[in-house]
Amino acid sequence: MTLSIHDFNIPKDIELNNKTILVTGAGDGIGKVASLTFASQGATVILLGRTVAKLEQVYDEIMQAGGPEPAIVPLDLNGATQRHYREMAATIESQFGKLDGVLHNASLLGDIQPFAQISEKQFNEVMQVNLNSTFLMTQALLPALTKADTASVIFTSSGVGNQGRAYWGTYAISKFATEGMMQTLADEYSNTPLRFNCINPGATRTAMRAKAFPAEDRESVTPPEALMPLYSFLMSDESKSVTGKTIKAQ
Repeated sequence: MTLSIHDFNIPKDIELNNKTILVTGAGDGIGKVASLTFASQGATVILLGRTVAKLEQVYDEIMQAGGPEPAIVPLDLNGATQRHYREMAATIESQFGKLDGVLHNASLLGDIQPFAQISEKQFNEVMQVNLNSTFLMTQALLPALTKADTASVIFTSSGVGNQGRAYWGTYAISKFATEGMMQTLADEYSNTPLRFNCINPGATRTAMRAKAFPAEDRESVTPPEALMPLYSFLMSDESKSVTGKTIKAQ
């Protein structure tokens, strides 16, 4: 079921105290802003991304703002295997005891092109980052997530993830599959404190958006900061009855 942010009464002062939250793609864009936001609300954030320098910058910003000390996990989702995710999950469980939330934010756009021209290499790369890594990571993290009193997993979808669009084939297919994975998990864990939802951020001022729409006026696009009330709400105990939903942030 697709909902809008307007379908929820989101409190202004959300607390994430004592929660440990993993954010993928934490080095920039929505992932960076979400990491800073969660930390400002009291969460210990595990920053996962490909570029160490970017993760270190986010780490420094969190520390300078007085947030809980974050952890850094450098990982290239395109090359990571099941063993990498299982080792990461074991480390998280041993260091933190449990995991309260995951934001699957990292995504690869691929080229905007006709379906007939999509190369096998690019199709596989986009699926590896957008779908396979999300599957393997979520599967590995389930034991740590089920140890939390209540836990939230947020997947990132798109408008083309529930209505296909010409020339967006690879990305759209990966997001359709992401929504299917979220719905399957939500149904399997429907009688537990573990919940799964998708956020469709909409047009947001990120590097991916700029790549997809290079002629667009960047300043006319919504900044990631404006979307954070929904992200924080879904990570907080305020949303513990919400599961199996795709929610439009705009």
